[in-house]
Amino acid sequence: MKLKESNRINAEALYELKSVVDPQVNEKGQECLYVLTSICKETDKYYSNIFYKRLDTLDTTQWTFGKDRNYSPRWSPNGEQVVFISNRSGKNQLFLLNKQGGEAKQLTFLANGVSNPVWSPDSKEIAFQCNLKMGETVEDKENITEKKEEKVTSLEVTNMKYKSDGKGFWDGSYDHIAIINIESGDLEQITSGENNYYVQSWSPDGQYIAISADESDEKDFSFIADIYLYNRKERNWKKVTESNGSYGKATWTPDSKRLGLIGSGREYENATLSKIWVYDLESDYLQCLTPEWDVNVGDYAIGDFQQGSVTPGILWGEDNESFTFLGTDHGNTIVYFGNISGAIYPSLIDNHHVYGLSTGGSLKRAIVAISTPTHPGDLYTLNLETGEVQQITDVNKEFAETHTFSEAEPLQFHSRDGWELHGWLMKPQDFKAGEKYPMVVEIHGGPHAMYANSYFHEFQTLTSNGFAVLFINPRGSHGYGQQFVDAVRGDYGGKDYEDIMDAVDYCLETFDFIDASRLGVTGGSYGGFMTNWIIGHTDRFKAAVTQRSISNWISFYGVSDIGYYFTDWQIKADLNDIETLWKHSPLAYVNNMQTPLLILHGEKDFRCPIEQAEQLFIALKVQKKETKFVRFPESNHELSRSGKPTLRIERLNYINNWFLKYV
Repeated sequence: MKLKESNRINAEALYELKSVVDPQVNEKGQECLYVLTSICKETDKYYSNIFYKRLDTLDTTQWTFGKDRNYSPRWSPNGEQVVFISNRSGKNQLFLLNKQGGEAKQLTFLANGVSNPVWSPDSKEIAFQCNLKMGETVEDKENITEKKEEKVTSLEVTNMKYKSDGKGFWDGSYDHIAIINIESGDLEQITSGENNYYVQSWSPDGQYIAISADESDEKDFSFIADIYLYNRKERNWKKVTESNGSYGKATWTPDSKRLGLIGSGREYENATLSKIWVYDLESDYLQCLTPEWDVNVGDYAIGDFQQGSVTPGILWGEDNESFTFLGTDHGNTIVYFGNISGAIYPSLIDNHHVYGLSTGGSLKRAIVAISTPTHPGDLYTLNLETGEVQQITDVNKEFAETHTFSEAEPLQFHSRDGWELHGWLMKPQDFKAGEKYPMVVEIHGGPHAMYANSYFHEFQTLTSNGFAVLFINPRGSHGYGQQFVDAVRGDYGGKDYEDIMDAVDYCLETFDFIDASRLGVTGGSYGGFMTNWIIGHTDRFKAAVTQRSISNWISFYGVSDIGYYFTDWQIKADLNDIETLWKHSPLAYVNNMQTPLLILHGEKDFRCPIEQAEQLFIALKVQKKETKFVRFPESNHELSRSGKPTLRIERLNYINNWFLKYV
C-alpha cells in the first residue's frame, strides 16, 4: 500500500520541524532551560526562544518570544537570573532575565556583538567574548553604537589565514574577552593585542578565568590552542598546556583545585583522537586520564537538522573527583562516567545520538538531548546511577503523529581486506516485500566525522520518494579508534573507496529488494570528493549528485581557506608533488565519467570554493557529458545544515528530482 502524500516527509517539512538543543540545569538540579528553534516561512529565517521547565512537575514555560534568535541561556550561580544572547537589537548582545519575571534587560551594546557568556561565581559579573579591531576597546564610544555601513574598499592581504568559511574575509579584528558588572554596567577588557582569546570558565572560588588562545608568533603555520589561567585579582597569567596541540572545554571542580580539559596533540594532525586531561593547580601538573582509551571524547556525529547544539566538556560531581562526559563510539554518542583514577564506564549506551548534556553539578541525574534516525530530537532525564531515561519534551509530536519515518537498520560486515565496517540501510517508506527498489548511497564529509544513529532529514526525503538509502562509516571516520580514523590520510580514493563499494556489494548480496541496476550516489565535502571519485572509477551508478565537493587538489591547495595545510595533512603532498595531487584529483579521471552528474555548490563556500565545481562542470560539458550545475547564492559550506531555509529546501528537491529522473 502506497503512502498518502500527506504522510510523506518532503523537503518542505523543515518548516514544520522544531530543533531542541542546549539543556541547562541549575545548580540545585530542579530547573532546566533549553532552546527551541523553528523556521519562519514568511521571513525565510530561523528563530529561537528559551523555555523553562521544572524537573519535579515537568511544567514548561516559554521565557522569550518573537521571531529573533534567543539562545545560550546560562543560569547565574545563585539561580536567580539568566543571561542569554539575542539579536533582537540587530547584533548579538547579552540580555538578562530575572527568574521571577519581567522584561529582559539588555546588558551590552557593542557594534560587533558578543558571544559565549560565563558567570562569575558571585553572580555579579559576566565574562564574554567580543570582536575588536586593533586599537579598539570595549569602552570606545564608537564601538557602543551600531557601526555605519563601511564603504567598499580594497582588501590588503599579508596573512595566509585571511579568510574563513562562514566568516568571510578577515577584517583585521580579533576575539577578545571582557567582563561586565551587571549592576553598574561597567566594562573591563582583560585581553588585547594581535591574538584571539576565548573564554572557557570561571573558577568557583572566583580567582581564575580559564581562557584558550594561540599566542604563537607564526599563526599561518600554527594549529594549536593553549589553556591559560587569568588571575582575576592579581591580573596575571599562567599557561597550563605546552603548545603541542589543541585544548578546550575547560571545566572546574567545585573546590577549584582541578581543571578538566578535552584536547589532543598533533600526532595524526586533525585525525588525532581527543582525550581527557586534568590539571592540578596545587601540584602544577597536567595529566592525560585516557592515554590508551581508543574512543574519541566529544560528539563527532554528523547530521543536517539540529540548530545550535552544544557539547559540554567533562561535568564534575560534588566529590571533586568524578565526572560525566560524551564520547563518540561505533555510530553512537554515549554518556560516560569517569574519575581521576582513570576509571571509565558508560552511563547511557544505546543506538542514539546524544547531542546535549547538563547536570547542574550533580552526578545523580542529568538532562540529555537525544536523537535517533526516526526521532529528530528531544530532552530526557537520565538517572546517571541506573541509566534509566524519561522523555520530558515532545516538540515534534504533531508532526510525528501524521508522518512516517523510515528506520535505519544497522549493518556489520567486512571489507575485502578484512577490516570490520559499520553502516545502516533504510528501506523506502512504502516498502513492500517482493518488490524491487532503487538505492542511493550517501557519503559523509570530513572525512573525520561519523554517521550515527541520528535523524537525517535528507535521508528521510529520499526514502519518502521510494529509495533505499545506504550510509556507512568508511575508513577515515571517527568512532572506530585511532588506526581507523587515520587510515584515510594519504589514501584518498583507495581503501576508503573500496569500503564504500564493499558496502554496496554487501547490500546487494544480503537484501533481495535492492535493484542493482538502479543505484545512485551522493555526498558533500569529502563525500562530494568521493562521489566524483566513484563515477570516475566505475559506471555502476545510474546517477550522482556531488555537493560542495573537491575535484582538483592542485587548485584546492591555494584557494581553500584550509587548503595549504589540509592538503598536506590529508593527501600528504604539496605543490612540490603535483603528480600525487593530480593522481588523487577526480578531475584527472573526467574522461571516464559516464554517470549523469548534478553539481550543487554554494557561491560563498570558502572551504571547498566553487571553482572546484566550475572546473568539473566545464570539463564534463566539453565532453558532452550529462551534467547540471546549480549555484546557491550567499551560501557557504554549511548550506545543508544551517543555510537559508529556502535554499536548503531547494537543495533537497534538486537531489530528489535528479535521482527520480535518472535512477
